[in-house]
Amino acid sequence: MGDQADPAPTLTGVGFDDLLREVIDRVHGALDDRARWQLLLDAVVHMAADLSLDELLTRIVEIAADLAGARYAALGVISDGSDRRLQTFVTHGLSAEQIAGIGELPRGLGLLGHLIDRPEAVRLTDIAEHASSVGFPPNHPPMGSFLGVPVRIREKVFGNLYLTEKNGGGAFTDEDQQIVIALAAAAGVAIENARLHAEAARQVRWLAATTEVTTRLLNPHSGDEPLQLVADRALELADADAAWVTVGAAPEDLAVRVVAGMQASPDELAGLDLSQSLAAQVISSGVPVAVEDLAADPRALDVSRPLGWPALGPTIIVPLRTAAGVSGVLALSWVRGRTDAFESLDPELPTRFAEQAALALEVSRARQDQQRLALLEDHERIGRDLHDLVIQRLFAVGLRLQGIARLSERPESVARIEEAVDELDGTIRDIRRTIFDLGSVEDDTDIQYAVTQLVDRATSTLKFRPRLSFRGPVRSQIGPEVAPDVLAVLSEALSNAARHAHASSGSVELDVTEGVRLTVVDDGAGLPAEVSESGLASMRRRAERRGGRCTVTSGAGAGTTVEWWVPAG
Repeated sequence: MGDQADPAPTLTGVGFDDLLREVIDRVHGALDDRARWQLLLDAVVHMAADLSLDELLTRIVEIAADLAGARYAALGVISDGSDRRLQTFVTHGLSAEQIAGIGELPRGLGLLGHLIDRPEAVRLTDIAEHASSVGFPPNHPPMGSFLGVPVRIREKVFGNLYLTEKNGGGAFTDEDQQIVIALAAAAGVAIENARLHAEAARQVRWLAATTEVTTRLLNPHSGDEPLQLVADRALELADADAAWVTVGAAPEDLAVRVVAGMQASPDELAGLDLSQSLAAQVISSGVPVAVEDLAADPRALDVSRPLGWPALGPTIIVPLRTAAGVSGVLALSWVRGRTDAFESLDPELPTRFAEQAALALEVSRARQDQQRLALLEDHERIGRDLHDLVIQRLFAVGLRLQGIARLSERPESVARIEEAVDELDGTIRDIRRTIFDLGSVEDDTDIQYAVTQLVDRATSTLKFRPRLSFRGPVRSQIGPEVAPDVLAVLSEALSNAARHAHASSGSVELDVTEGVRLTVVDDGAGLPAEVSESGLASMRRRAERRGGRCTVTSGAGAGTTVEWWVPAG
C-alpha cells in the first residue's frame, strides 16, 4: 500500500484550477447570453411601441450597440433610386463635434458599398483587412473591429447595421453576430410597421387636405384664390420646395398662374414659353410624370433658371383632370439633393389630390358661371325694358313736344319746348349708357367670353353686330387685373358709337400678340366736336396707368377708330 501513488496532487494541481475557471466562465457567459437575449426581447417589445420612423431608427442603433458591446454603431438606409446608395445614416457613439469634424456622412462606398452590393453579415477583426476598405476621412476616430448585418423588409434590403470597436478590445464574437442578426430581423418588422403607419398618416393628411380644399372652393364667401390654395396645400403636404399650377388647353396657351414656396413676378411668369415642357406633355397625355432632375431631363423646361430660383432636381407633375379633360397641371419640385421627400412620396397621393381639386374647381366655376349667367340675364332684362319701354316712351314724348313746338306761335314757348326735348335726348343717352354698363361684367374670369357678350349686347343699340376677332392666346395673356380695363374701354367705345356715330357697320379686334391691343372701328359720321371728354379721358387714364396709350381718330364722314394698348403683363 505504501508503494501506491497518492492521487491528491493531480486534483489540487494546475489542471483542476483551469477546469474550475472554465466552468465559472461558461456559467458567466451563459448568464450574459441570457441577459442579452432578454435585452433583445425587451427591445422587440419596445420597438413595437408607437414610434416615428426616425425615432425607431435611432433606437435600433442604440440597442444594437448595447447587445453587441460596441462603442460605435450606425444604420445606413439605402435609397430607392437607381444608384442604390445610402440616403440616411443614423449614428451612435459619435459626439456632435466629431460628426461636424468628419463632414459629409458616408454615401455607401468602400466596405459599406460592399455590404449594399452583397447583403450578408460581415465580421472583421480589423476593418483595414477587408479588400473593399478605403480608409477613413480626416478627423474620423480610429476603428478596428467591425460587424455588419443587413436589415431586410420582406426580402428587400432596407439598410445595414454597422458596429465597430468591441468594448474591452478584441473582435466581435459569433454570439454577437447571431444576436445582431436576430435584432435586424425584428427591426425589419418594426420598420415596416412604422412605414405603413407613416404612409397611412400621409394618406389621411392628403385626404383631409382634399376635403378642406373642396369645402373652401365651394364656399362662395371664403375669399380664397382657388389655384393658389391648391398650390399652397400641395406644397405643404409633399414637403416640397416649390409648387406651381399651369393652366391651358393647348401647349401654345400654357401659362403658370400661381406659385408657392418661391417668388416670381407676373411679368416673369408671363415670359415663360411652356409649349415644349413636361407640363405640355402631361396636358396632352393626361399621365403624371416624375423626373429625378428637372434641369437634366431633355423633355423638361427648367423654370428655376429664368425665374432665378435655386436649381430644382426631383419633380412630379400631375394633371388637373376632370371628365371634360385636362385643364392644367400641378407641379411639385424639390431642390437638388433633397431626394428623401421625393422618394418617400407616393405619386398617387398628389395625383388624386389634383383630380379632386380640379373637380372642385370645375364645380366652383360652374356655380360662378351659373350665378354670372343669372346676373347677366337680369341685366339683359333690365336693359331690354329700358330700351323697349322707357327709351321708346321718352322718344315718343319728344316727338310730340316737337310737334307742339311747330304749332306754337310764341317764340319763348318754342324755346322752352326745345329745351325740354334736349333734356329728353340727354336722358335717353344716359339710359343707353346705363344699358351698356349693365352689359359689362367687371370681374368676369373669361375675358374672351365677356368681350363676346358685350359686343352681342351692343347689337340692339347699334342696330348692327360689329365684326369681332381675336388674335393670340387672349384667355391666358389677359389677367384678371387688366380684364376690367379692357371691358370698360370696349363698353365706352361702343357706347360712343351708338350715341354719336350713326354707324351702319363696325369691328372690334382684341390682339395680344404684342401687349394687349383693343381696336374699335365704326363707319359713322365721326365724333361731334361737342362730345363729352369724360369718357375719352377715362379710356386714356386706364391706358396711361398701365404704361400704355389710347388714341382716337375721328373725322366727319370718315368714321371713328379707337385704339387702346397696354404692355403685356
